[in-house]
Amino acid sequence: MEFNVRRLAADAGTFLSRAVQFTEEKFGQAEKTELDAHLETLLSRAESTKHWTEKIMKQTEVLLQPNPNVRMEEFLYEMLDKKVPMRANNHELLGESMIDSGHEFGPGTAYGSALIKCGETEKLLGSAEKEFIQSSAINFLTPFRNYIEGDFKTISKERKLLQNKRLDLDAAKNKLKKARVADARSAELNSSPPLGEEYVAHFSYMLSILHVRWLKLWAEEVQQAETELRIAQSEFDRQAEITRLLLEGISSTHAHHLRCLNDFVDAQAAYYAHCYQYMIDLKKQLGSFPSTFSNNNQPAGSSSASISVPTAQPAASLPAPPPSQTSPALNELRSTSGTRKARVLYDYDAASSSELSLLADEVITVSSVPGMDSDWLMGQRGNQKGKVPITYLELLN
Repeated sequence: MEFNVRRLAADAGTFLSRAVQFTEEKFGQAEKTELDAHLETLLSRAESTKHWTEKIMKQTEVLLQPNPNVRMEEFLYEMLDKKVPMRANNHELLGESMIDSGHEFGPGTAYGSALIKCGETEKLLGSAEKEFIQSSAINFLTPFRNYIEGDFKTISKERKLLQNKRLDLDAAKNKLKKARVADARSAELNSSPPLGEEYVAHFSYMLSILHVRWLKLWAEEVQQAETELRIAQSEFDRQAEITRLLLEGISSTHAHHLRCLNDFVDAQAAYYAHCYQYMIDLKKQLGSFPSTFSNNNQPAGSSSASISVPTAQPAASLPAPPPSQTSPALNELRSTSGTRKARVLYDYDAASSSELSLLADEVITVSSVPGMDSDWLMGQRGNQKGKVPITYLELLN
């Protein structure tokens, strides 16, 4: 590769000139060209956009993944350009534990069945959370990150070039100013020899001659300095225009980020709507269980705080129970006043304290009580007793 000494010397001279100009500006020894107010406003707006975009990105990442260790792991995978391994989130882990424990206690028991239903709902919540995180990362975080790593880097590069062109312009102005001062001073000096023969006078005369010649060197550079100033001014104006056009694009960036924000809000609303519906459905299913699940240690007369939840319309109603039919097994049960095992066909919510809530597919003990309505039997589950509708039962042999 050819080594260009002249180019290296020119670059070194330019760098030194900029450094001197910057230092003199800091100490107040040199004038500084101020940017126009509109460009300064655009630069301030770009800095503000970058600052708040980074802050929103950081807080969104914390919202989507509160665990800092997992965030660091995902960042390392991204830096290594590797796919992040799939892992179960907290809802799915809780759901698996509930389902496993429900099978351990027995799906035929009320507690075991309730655990299984809660576990399935938790897994649905986990799946909804994953969809929300994926949608937010694609439609919200990615455009914000593209702006920081793409558009703003371009703006920063052009802004740095503008700063360099501004230093070059001010250095050219300073150089021209010094050359004109030197030219003016050289015109004022008298080159005629002084009167008298004293040695001091002759020595002073020689110093004056040297000084004049030195000042004339500056005077000869006036024309060159003016040319350099015109070039520097032209390059500065051109770079200022390029920077201005890029900065005016911030308005388009804001409009794009607004659309991304709408997508994020839509994803968040859909996520919470799904979670709300899942919990409403779960609450309805758990509501069919007896009051065994209440706090037995709660003192009598005290009431637990309840949360008012708006009533959600069920997606689909249960099929109507089949009409009551007289069977030999039922006639035998009523005639002997004995007990039989019965399987519950549908979930049933008790309408009063005298009734017993039922859960589909559970097995309970039923008996006939004299004087009871023919459409009802007395059901028993453990220590819980209450009336149950015959149409929701299938007597077992």
